[in-house]
Amino acid sequence: MILRTKQIAAILLFLVTGSGAVAQTAPATQAVQTEVSEDELTRFAGTFQQMRMMNQEVQVKMTQVISEEEMEIKRFNEIHMATLDPSVEVEVTEKEQEKYSEIVSEVEKIQLDFQEDMEEIIQESGLTVERYQEIATQLETDPELQQRLKDHFQQ
Repeated sequence: MILRTKQIAAILLFLVTGSGAVAQTAPATQAVQTEVSEDELTRFAGTFQQMRMMNQEVQVKMTQVISEEEMEIKRFNEIHMATLDPSVEVEVTEKEQEKYSEIVSEVEKIQLDFQEDMEEIIQESGLTVERYQEIATQLETDPELQQRLKDHFQQ
């Protein structure tokens, strides 16, 4: 599986902004309101916590890759955004382009490993990847489910 450029952009934007978004293994589909049992929510909460810790480790790895190539994260993101949006013009030296390409290659490998690890964690929890994503999607729009999850984390 090859990472889409938008996924890399989201990851790297995360590095710059430091926002705490949950990484998902696939784009969310339309919200389907289904009943989420307490057992499923408990499994989801535990899996979510594991993924948050893994996500932090992955961010450190990606930051290290960029640093090892002696490029600033801000500059990497400028170049990357220009590759995504033709209306954004950024002058890039040949050396920067080489570094950028090497970084993207390494970040794709890290992200692929992360996705595989996430799928394994989800399956070990007893949920399917599809069910995990359904619950995650429902959490975006269901205040009651959000509160139930919050309660799980406060226990």
